[in-house]
Amino acid sequence: MASDFVAAPAQMRPSRVREGLPFPLGASWDGLGVNFALFSAHASKVELCLFDDAGERELERVELPEFTDEVWHGYLPDARPGTVYGYRVHGPHAPEAGHRFNPNKLLLDPYAREVVGDLTWGPEIFGYVLESGDDLTLDERDSAALMPKCRVIDPAFTWGRERSPAVPWDRTIIYETHVKGFTRCHPTLSEEMRGTYAGLAAPEVVEYLRTLGVTSVELLPVHNFVNDQFLLEKGLTNYWGYNTIVFFAPTRRYATNPGYAAREFKQMVARLHDAGLEVILDVVYNHTAEGNERGPMLSFKGIDNASYYRLAPERRYYINDTGTGNTLNLSHPRVLQMVTDSLRYWAGEMRVDGFRFDLATILGREDHGFDEGGGFLDSCRQDPMLSRVKLIAEPWDCGPGGYQVGGFPPGWAEWNDRFRDTVRAFWKGDGGKAAELATRLTASSDLFDRRGRKPWASVNFVTAHDGFTLNDLVSYNEKHNDANGEENRDGHEHNLSWNHGAEGPTGDPEIRELRARQKRNMLATLLLAQGTPMILAGDEFGRTQGGNNNAYCQDNAINWVDWSGIDEEGRSLAAFTRKLVALRQNFPVLRRGRFLTGAMNEALAVKDVTWLKPSGEEMDNGHWDDPATSCFGMLLDGRAQATGIRRPASDATLLLVLNAQHERVEFELPEPPAGQHWLLMVDTHRPDMDEPEEFGFGHPYPVAARTLLLFLLHPERGGGAILAAARTALLAGTTPPAIPKPERTAPDPQPNVRSPRTRTRAR
Repeated sequence: MASDFVAAPAQMRPSRVREGLPFPLGASWDGLGVNFALFSAHASKVELCLFDDAGERELERVELPEFTDEVWHGYLPDARPGTVYGYRVHGPHAPEAGHRFNPNKLLLDPYAREVVGDLTWGPEIFGYVLESGDDLTLDERDSAALMPKCRVIDPAFTWGRERSPAVPWDRTIIYETHVKGFTRCHPTLSEEMRGTYAGLAAPEVVEYLRTLGVTSVELLPVHNFVNDQFLLEKGLTNYWGYNTIVFFAPTRRYATNPGYAAREFKQMVARLHDAGLEVILDVVYNHTAEGNERGPMLSFKGIDNASYYRLAPERRYYINDTGTGNTLNLSHPRVLQMVTDSLRYWAGEMRVDGFRFDLATILGREDHGFDEGGGFLDSCRQDPMLSRVKLIAEPWDCGPGGYQVGGFPPGWAEWNDRFRDTVRAFWKGDGGKAAELATRLTASSDLFDRRGRKPWASVNFVTAHDGFTLNDLVSYNEKHNDANGEENRDGHEHNLSWNHGAEGPTGDPEIRELRARQKRNMLATLLLAQGTPMILAGDEFGRTQGGNNNAYCQDNAINWVDWSGIDEEGRSLAAFTRKLVALRQNFPVLRRGRFLTGAMNEALAVKDVTWLKPSGEEMDNGHWDDPATSCFGMLLDGRAQATGIRRPASDATLLLVLNAQHERVEFELPEPPAGQHWLLMVDTHRPDMDEPEEFGFGHPYPVAARTLLLFLLHPERGGGAILAAARTALLAGTTPPAIPKPERTAPDPQPNVRSPRTRTRAR
């Protein structure tokens, strides 16, 4: 029976509807009226439902009069920006055939630019009778009272002189963060601005990012998403946001004024661009919040279930390669169009600079499995807009053959978990990792050096939102997800972490010093390696999650950046990170555009990279194969050919020394050419160096246990520019980034409530 929420048809006023156009899809304001267009190949009728401004009362129900190329459309000359609407879609109710139409359910427009209100969970939002437990039944209760609604927007926005920074890939340093968590406890922001788009755009926040030296801010999902029912029942929330239901609307929960989320997002982008910072979005096009056959009916499931989702041979059920219950069907041309339209909207209208694709293997799946020439990947490659923004794949999913690191086509970068695992294992002291680490330090050519791909295709990281923070990686042997309510069963078991002698926080000065050095070691390995580095927000000053390695549902102090809690050790680490960033940007040999091979260039008589034993001799197969090898040098010759033009470069020559042994190693520095000497730039055992230290040949350097060094080869004559770049980099570390000092009490953290786990998010 229909809910009292919906007015009886006799009470509804007729609207002056016209035929309109089947394009563009969605609700489009042309300055005079609004065109509504909705794809549904199998519907028999589509009704446009108009609501009051608050989305609380249905005012009118208008049947879209035309059906063209499987698109239902109509034009309302009386509609304006601010119009609140939703759809009811009629068609066959035949779950066994994949059709789940139910006009009793109000549905969100997949192309909506703004969403009004929040989802309220109740049996009415399910297309079947929830109490029966049988998804074949038809539920006739109206869902409108519990559903969020869509709102027509005027996209006009004055961008002024805003320009994209267009950071070249070889200079890119990604900073992964969360819109809310990054500023929720920021002490200099007003309560209204904390945790919002406006807060991320605040001058003091932008200045911190700028002075840290990162180039590209990667935001966890900001597309409109809903909180899972089972989380709400436990007092939790979907904090990370990997539960999208509208791919064009920024979530209102991060806006100071929920009615103007799109405008506030644009203002944030403009402010970050003004500071030279790119904006990259983590996007989730692999699944939706509607779950499987027992999930709610919010949008796609009721519009055209058989088109939008990949269905099993028994059409009642869903293919679940995502581990979330459903999988979007990007093999369907209209679904592919929706995703690419969404990307173009964010890249064009919202002016973001790139995308990181969650479970990206899904996007390259066809009926026969992953295909690097699949429809979506080909669409991005040929698109004049999308082919020019940064495209980053999380190259795995839960389906068969889902692990595809290195398998994406030219033009794509990929998260490289092999880098993560190898760096962690090496510095933890695991044996037999030297040879693989050498490969990872040179941008994983075994994975990416094909079809003209460049070293930047390897997005290197040691930590990410999913898993331990860097501080927790060196502080815990085991995960401590006690707040998640799963008796610590959720989250990854294989963390390659080491607590260095005490589980969790400790006052032992030796343990604390070793942990601090290991954090410096891993940050230095990340930022001095070839490829594209990605830093997890807060790692640069030792942010902790208390050992929780699966904090996806914790919207509280576990996830919020504790700016007021940054101590002197954290400030020192931030200054050291800033120095590493400056070194990377000042010395091009650390970010070469060609894969290093170690082969002798006979014409130039140089090798681009030479691997050295502690004795100063070149590494041989026996040394690489020895599982005890845990100290070696990486000599990067700045004269080596840097581009396809066969001529020597004039970059600085650097020597990286890594010692993961538990004792000191005497390392013989290689003999420099006449008139040159070595300058020590980095020693993770002595992080506060502010001037280069000079060393010559035959001077064995005592490399402290578990320490990384960086030396610069400096000529006595004509090396002024090199020395200036070196001093600039070192000076960048003498003053920490603009870390705010507390001026008011930070908001009280929410209690550490429990949280289950929905799926495995990484290999």
